[in-house]
Order: sequence, then structure tokens, then C-alpha cells
Amino acid sequence: MRLAFMGTPSFSVPALQALIAAGHEIVAVYTQPPRPSGRGQKLKPSAVHISAMSAGIEVRTPKSLRNKEVQKEFSNLRLDCAIVAAYGLILPEPILTAPKFGCVNIHASLLPRWRGAAPIQRAIMAGDSETGVVTMAMDEGLDTGPMLLTEVTPIGCKTSGGELHDRLSEIGARLIVPTLAGLEESSVKPTPQPSTGITYAQKLNKEDCLIDWTQPAIEIDRHIRALSPFPKAWSRFSGEEFKIGACSLEAAEGSPGSLLDDNLLVGTGRGAIRIQALQRPGKAMMDASSFLRGYPMLAGNTFTR
Repeated sequence: MRLAFMGTPSFSVPALQALIAAGHEIVAVYTQPPRPSGRGQKLKPSAVHISAMSAGIEVRTPKSLRNKEVQKEFSNLRLDCAIVAAYGLILPEPILTAPKFGCVNIHASLLPRWRGAAPIQRAIMAGDSETGVVTMAMDEGLDTGPMLLTEVTPIGCKTSGGELHDRLSEIGARLIVPTLAGLEESSVKPTPQPSTGITYAQKLNKEDCLIDWTQPAIEIDRHIRALSPFPKAWSRFSGEEFKIGACSLEAAEGSPGSLLDDNLLVGTGRGAIRIQALQRPGKAMMDASSFLRGYPMLAGNTFTR
């Protein structure tokens, strides 16, 4: 099939590579423009941009798809389909309807649960026991289009956001090729999403990542796992913002946020957690024992919001 691929972060790269390996003709890749990165704030292309360039595919980086000229250029590609995976721009109606088979989205949740921007982290934070990937025929709504193919995967009690991200990324790559084949052969029939069970995975901001120590330990554990390794949970200690990368549940009780011993056992609203990895501002994430050798955190001190 004659395709365009529209994606930006590392999550999208395996799907692009799967389409290339399957022999599809990818005539253009659309991705977010390069962004300033690092101490020098040099412009850095997206993961998809880098992957497409290495494969010799034309890369386009419009700031918006609402521009008439951009829409005309897209229509002129004469596409069979456009594949969208974590692109980050809204697709207006002229883009959605230009390809013969429309636009197909790779979405990292079991729709209609967790429509929106942060389905991976929100699923872990909510304590969901499973999630998955849905390929979806896109419409103008927010992840409201009919479903094509689905694959389910469990969320374990120690699953981190990073682990689930990588697993769902590979599932998306595995689903997209048979999805296209099914559309072309009319063997995959779009199925409307259920009208019940709809939830929204709002984009994460800094305050969403702040730990609320009055919550039960099990919820704080989910919070920390969901946000590891990015964007990371955080809390204040001695006036500084510390990022917390990993923890374990402990059978102890104490005042929420209070250090209960000298080895990072912290009280919560119910139960306790032991911090296993943390990071000071401007420093690297470290395991707890290495961290404490250079920065003791003694019992009686407190993490705060």
C-alpha cells in the first residue's frame, strides 16, 4: 500500500520499521518539528524523524495540519492510508479523508478506556490489571473512531511505565501490518466503540507527578511506577525537588511523608514505602544505597508536597 506515517516519539518507531519491513511504500513521514534539547538547547529531531531519515524516507515537519497548503500537499500524495502513532498534532477533516482507506491510529489502551494523551501512565496509576493496543479508524473526535484490531496485555504489580511503554510499542508494530491487510481485503470490519466505560487520560503536567503522601502506600507505589522513567514522580525535601524512580511496599506505619528510619522508609496515609531510587536536582538517578552514602536522609525528616 502507498502510505504516509505520522508519529513522533520512540513509541512510534517499531511500527514505522514494521511497515518498512512488510514492503509498504512509505512516501512521506510526518513528525513534530525538531525541538531544543540539552544544555546547549540545540535543535534535536524526533525519534521518528531519525528513523525515517536512516531509511531514506522524506520527512515533513509542519507545525500544524490546518494550513491549506499543507493539506493540499498531503492530498497530492495519493495515499491508500495514513498511519498515526503518537503524532501529537490534531488531524482536521481534509487530512482524515484524503487517503483511500482514511487514517488509522495505533492507540495504547483498550478503548474506550483511556482515550487521550497519557493512557500508559494513567492505566498503571488507576491500578488497571490489563491494557493493550487498539488500531482505530480515525474520525474527528478524540480517540472515538471505530476499532479494527485489538491485543490485550496484563499490567503486573511491579510493571513500570517504561516497561509497559516498550511492550505496547511492540504490540502496535505487530498489529499494524495485519490491520492494513484486513482493510485492503475487507476482512477487518470497523467496530464501533462501546458507549460505556469511557475514561480520559489527560496529559500529565508537573503537578500530576507530585506525590501525595496522604494516599495509601499501594497508590503511591503505582504513581511512582507509572511515571518511571519519565516524567518521574517527585516530592520536596529540605526545600529541594527530589525525583523518585522506584520503591517497594513495606508493612509499617507512620506519619505521611515522614522518614521512619535512616534507609528511606517513608510513611503514607496507609502503610509505607521504601524508596529504592531517587534523584537530586541536577544529578543523575541513583540507587538508594549509593545516594545515601553522599546524602544521608535521617529518620524524623519529612517529604512534603
